[in-house]
Amino acid sequence: MGIQERKERERERRRQQIMVAAKRVFSEKGFSKTTMEDIARQAELSPGTLYLYFKNKDELYASLSLRILQYLQIRLDHVVSEPLSPEKKIASLKDVLYDVYCFEPLILINMFHLQSSETLKNLSPRLLGQIKQLSRKALATIARIFETGIRSKVVIDRPPFALADIVWSLFSGLVVWENSKQFISNKDRLKETLEVAFEIFIRGIGTTATPEPGIEPLKISEPA
Repeated sequence: MGIQERKERERERRRQQIMVAAKRVFSEKGFSKTTMEDIARQAELSPGTLYLYFKNKDELYASLSLRILQYLQIRLDHVVSEPLSPEKKIASLKDVLYDVYCFEPLILINMFHLQSSETLKNLSPRLLGQIKQLSRKALATIARIFETGIRSKVVIDRPPFALADIVWSLFSGLVVWENSKQFISNKDRLKETLEVAFEIFIRGIGTTATPEPGIEPLKISEPA
């Protein structure tokens, strides 16, 4: 192993050390109350060392979202590769999204907040590029699933990327909303709400997914 390669490995090891510490502190104190000094103490490093790897707290937090996007892509690729009917592939998106939520709930919630703010503009070009690349790849994979349904004529003929955007917006909106409601009810109803939302969405795009017992599927025809 050359000197340069050893340096790169050491740098990546230190970067992962910081991210593990950051995840622990963010989980305990929340994003707004966490400081870079808190993370440095948890990682047993000087605050100055953190700034060699991350230029600010926002960038450090945004870096944690990369693991979520990577996990999302793994789950989506699994759905695409499975020998399922188009209807079942579309229906399985609900389980994929809920699994992603369970993977890192707090990080996911704050990722949605970060993506809807000006914070992304303050990230380094490299990190922003990674987030964009992973996000686009995930949406493209979801669009492929809908495209298969459209070709099989179990989904109404609409732009697949528009359907993918709707699903992702539906999911992110429900995650943020259900999280805010917990301050009132102290109950996590995301799974239940997501199931209802997907049932309505699937009916709306005209799939032949099996409905609840006693409920006839809606017949959606193309507009004249």
